[in-house]
Amino acid sequence: MSAALASAISATAILPPDRRQSATALHVQRGVRRLYSELGHVTIPEFSLANGRRADVIALCPAGKLTIIEIKSSVADFRADRKWPDYRNYCDRFYFAIPDTLSTTLTPEDAGLIVADAFGAAILRDPAEHALSGARRKAVTLRFAHSAARLLHALADPGAIREGAL
Repeated sequence: MSAALASAISATAILPPDRRQSATALHVQRGVRRLYSELGHVTIPEFSLANGRRADVIALCPAGKLTIIEIKSSVADFRADRKWPDYRNYCDRFYFAIPDTLSTTLTPEDAGLIVADAFGAAILRDPAEHALSGARRKAVTLRFAHSAARLLHALADPGAIREGAL
């Protein structure tokens, strides 16, 4: 893609907002993605895993390690969700991200913890790393690449979304 075309696309193309999250969750997501960008990682929101679960954010670092971040916007959101242990088999590190209005004691001690708002985020607790097997890492990384390519296609050809092509 030429620099001029890339510039034109980035200046005009915006993916439609995902309407499944609350405004608070979207703000936390934005802050988390900004943090990981500053750390040199690339991220994808609403990432579908092979087990049918959907991670709120997945990050891929330059060394190939994968991090899943599960966003919790309220106490009720956290208490209602018991599927988060299913994410650990698809990442090297697992974090919860919460707004600064929630208590930091809400999340389990063995998970990482990030506090975020719409402008940035801070890691308050790192989790223990649980390295993925080579086969699982390859499978998740390939799924990451396909998802990223689909998002890029959606930016370059927004009509494809409406026509059901993506």
